[in-house]
Amino acid sequence: MGEFDKPASASTLDLRVWVRLLDCAKIIEKRLRRNFEDQFGTTLPRFDILATLDRAPDGLRMGELSRALLVSNGNVTAIVRQLQEQGLVHSRPAPDDGRSAIVSLTAQGRAQFAMLAEAHHGWVREALAEFPETSQRHLLDLLSQLKSSIA
Repeated sequence: MGEFDKPASASTLDLRVWVRLLDCAKIIEKRLRRNFEDQFGTTLPRFDILATLDRAPDGLRMGELSRALLVSNGNVTAIVRQLQEQGLVHSRPAPDDGRSAIVSLTAQGRAQFAMLAEAHHGWVREALAEFPETSQRHLLDLLSQLKSSIA
């Protein structure tokens, strides 16, 4: 029996839940990172930026993009610059503030994202294949409750 499999006292249960959530996320994230690199020569952060922009057809300001991804502007700027050089995103001045840029996907970026998203979905499905659908639904409900309680 491992350290985190021992019965929890009320004072450690919250930490056990946190560590277990983090462990599961890290395991799946590691697989996704490896698959993106091996199969597409890209990274999970690049995919995350494309996914976020795909959900914002009118584009996002760089600050909005950073906040949506929970990272600093500096982290996003370098990746957006690379995506722009590859023709996957377009940047235009914000109409109300010329110092601010609005970034959106190009047609090529949307096509690239669609291909990556399909692969991503397959990898997530594969990662959860041994976890029964009824358990997935129950976990989703519990995680939704957790998110509401901490938001």
